[in-house]
Amino acid sequence: MKPALARINALWLLVFVLMLLPVLVLFGFGFFWLWQSGNLQYWLIALVLCGGLGYGLQQWLVRQQRQLLNAPVTEPNPQWPPSADAVWQRVEALAETCDPQDWPLEDGTWMLALGQKTLETVAHCYHPDVEKPLLELTFPHTLLIIERASRDLRRDFAEKIPFSTRLTIGDFFRIQRWKAKAERIVDIYRAGSMLINPLNALLGEAWRHMRERSFDQARDELHRWLLRAYVCKVGYYAVDLYSGRLTLTDEALMESTTPESKTDLEQAQEAAQETAAAAAEPLRILVLGRTNAGKSSLINALFGNLAATTEQLPDGKQTFKPSVLTREGFTQALIFDSPGCDSAGFDQAKMLAAAKNADLILWVSAANRPDRQSERECLDQLRSAQAAWTDRHSPPLLVAASFIDRLRPVNEWQPPYDLTQPENTKALNIKAAVQAIAGDLAVPVEKVIPVCLLKGKVYNVDDTLWAAILNHQNEALRVRMMRCMDARKRAEDWELLRRQMLDAGRFLRNLPEILGKHTGL
Repeated sequence: MKPALARINALWLLVFVLMLLPVLVLFGFGFFWLWQSGNLQYWLIALVLCGGLGYGLQQWLVRQQRQLLNAPVTEPNPQWPPSADAVWQRVEALAETCDPQDWPLEDGTWMLALGQKTLETVAHCYHPDVEKPLLELTFPHTLLIIERASRDLRRDFAEKIPFSTRLTIGDFFRIQRWKAKAERIVDIYRAGSMLINPLNALLGEAWRHMRERSFDQARDELHRWLLRAYVCKVGYYAVDLYSGRLTLTDEALMESTTPESKTDLEQAQEAAQETAAAAAEPLRILVLGRTNAGKSSLINALFGNLAATTEQLPDGKQTFKPSVLTREGFTQALIFDSPGCDSAGFDQAKMLAAAKNADLILWVSAANRPDRQSERECLDQLRSAQAAWTDRHSPPLLVAASFIDRLRPVNEWQPPYDLTQPENTKALNIKAAVQAIAGDLAVPVEKVIPVCLLKGKVYNVDDTLWAAILNHQNEALRVRMMRCMDARKRAEDWELLRRQMLDAGRFLRNLPEILGKHTGL
């Protein structure tokens, strides 16, 4: 107390006491009157009730604010590959363990140190065998992570923190400096209150303790939110980078077609004698199945054109034949016909390559053929390959059960057929065939759609099958997004390498002239 008093000007202290004395005297006479009139106990009860209600309301507001701050500021990107799920869990675990006491805002190095720790957490997941995985980052991508994390954090900070757009960093540090001086003056006032009016001072100390406790909780929650938001933002873009989804350019991914789709579009438009170019990257739909299962007929039915009702196998040079599919309410698509998985011209490697570049797969299986072993083997090979593609999500798979018109009784054909409550033998056999195909091919029964593709008997294509395709369009668009990101990343790497080599060539060409200027030759 003596050092504090020694630093306070006596005249300023006298001014403070003279201004405060009338208020203190008023409080003293008020307590004396309440005691003399016998109303002091009622006043104390009212004080306790109002204080309790105020404290409870304050705690409720703190909890409301805490729920707002605890709401996830950053959600994982649905475009990430499956391998990123475990990495994001590590980032969230790190964010939850950030203690405000370990990362004081007054220390200007906290942001760099915590950002480095977050990057190391993500880098270690992708390079577990590297001693210093953080060094695997390139300088441009490191700067890009900082740039985008800071941009997002700035937006969240401005939206969630009151007066954050008014208070400057200088204001914050000035408040910190004045805080100590204000606390010393308050301590003097508290000591004087204890001497003049002990009862009022005791009640004030209790109320001050409850108030400071609530304010400290709110301050800690805000500090914790800032640390958690910062870790999640840095971790988000670090996962984006290591999963190959972070590009150095801001150009929209869908504004131009990938090289593969551009070639396929040109081939499809040439075959159809069309010259219109695609405005954006199309969906890529791959049609697979056995020979004579109805793949080409299904494509024609989707086009609304049954010019070819039998399979036309591609030649040896082009095993996957593209066509442009445009329908209202659906993103423009390239649909690929393929040879039967049981044919001599079927190439498993080319099928897997086509499936890796597909956004949606339609499998056609004949409902009137119970021998589906070759189909199951081909599908199992496809699933095994997709399980190994941990850097992307698998495209949705739908199964079209064709030739339902050939199920018993063969001569009966009176659609529509209600498979939820079959009323005749035909409907019962169609339902049984759908369940058998689902079991034989190990696919969910709701993804098996019975169709008839025979000319004059087309059934369930424009309604049920097309509705199923539309229901899976968003999932297919997410797969397309990841495919476009991969293509953009490859093109960007080659373009940057080309520019770097050109700049290096110019530098080497001008090097003698630069050296001459420095040496004065």
